[in-house]
Amino acid sequence: MNLRVTTCHDRDTWDRAVLSGGGHPLQLWGWGEVKSRYAWTADRLLVQDAHGEQVGAAQVLYRRLPPPFRSLAYVPRGPVAEEAARADVLAAIADHVKQTRKPVALSIEPDWADPQSPLPKGVTDEEIAAIEQSAPSGWLAAVARVGFRRSANTGLIPRTLVVDVTPDEDDILKAFNSSTRQNVRKSFRADGVRFGEVTSEADLEQVLAINKETGRRAGFAVHDDSYHHAIRDLMGERSQLIASWEGDEVAAFVWLVVSDTTAFELYGGVSPRGMKLRLNYGLKFHAMKHVKAQGVSRYDFNGLLNDGISDFKRQFSKHEDLLIGTWDKQLSPLYPAFATALPKVRHALKRGLPAAKATLRDPKNALAGLRAGQSSDS
Repeated sequence: MNLRVTTCHDRDTWDRAVLSGGGHPLQLWGWGEVKSRYAWTADRLLVQDAHGEQVGAAQVLYRRLPPPFRSLAYVPRGPVAEEAARADVLAAIADHVKQTRKPVALSIEPDWADPQSPLPKGVTDEEIAAIEQSAPSGWLAAVARVGFRRSANTGLIPRTLVVDVTPDEDDILKAFNSSTRQNVRKSFRADGVRFGEVTSEADLEQVLAINKETGRRAGFAVHDDSYHHAIRDLMGERSQLIASWEGDEVAAFVWLVVSDTTAFELYGGVSPRGMKLRLNYGLKFHAMKHVKAQGVSRYDFNGLLNDGISDFKRQFSKHEDLLIGTWDKQLSPLYPAFATALPKVRHALKRGLPAAKATLRDPKNALAGLRAGQSSDS
């Protein structure tokens, strides 16, 4: 397929391209603007066929790396492309990126379901590993044929839960565990409790305080307040912060970014009082109803691990989902050294931002906070 890649410089044109292709909110212009405030730069690439028809789009984020690696090119939850065109679109994007930016690699984490997804609830890590280690087939084999390889250096977790919110609300509720349905109803009946969208600065500050406390309780790092303000300001109406209140006190929140098809959880948290009232249960269901009313069809919980937060998420469906994960294309002979060093940075990031900074001061490991900043930054 003879494809042409051009750079888009207009926000409205870009967002229309992403949305018309059913693209993910992390491919919208605003997300690139958020990341561009924090050591990344963004290129928006449109891919057209010989007739001038759009067949793909990719918001490519670049992160400068210490010498001699130059930079990393990264596509979060993209590109946007129909299944039959995915390999050709990726090949065209990789060629363009190599010629114009010369990064060490192009790393993609698409919003593309693994051919064996969805999976039964409770699938084991061993079963997931077997799927990920199996030889690619079909369109995924075509992706491999154009030079992309699976990478264990994952930023966005491919094992997740995507709830279809197109059925009526009663049918969505029926997919929850019995005890989860009870907790949802209990939270809706609680005295003085309401659910809605956060609009005031005072309520936003309460949300950020809960987020920090949730991070301390769960043992993950969180971004500073300015980062969260940037999401709100630069994503505009595509950033939707949903909360539950008891009186004037925020008790739980979920922070979504939303495209026309997909609502994606960036962050969530609950106060001790909110846990006692089970408000985090009602809030999830309210958030699903909130995006359903906008015509969104998919509610993505953004990652499943073996932890208490993931156990909570699993209560809202009878299945799990698996995306294809991280695939890299080597664009420099230095890629093997880069791929070896990256896990050390990720390990430091999981221990917290101070540990990550200490790691980056070691010139042997100085690969500067890659991809999406792994606390819960997506």
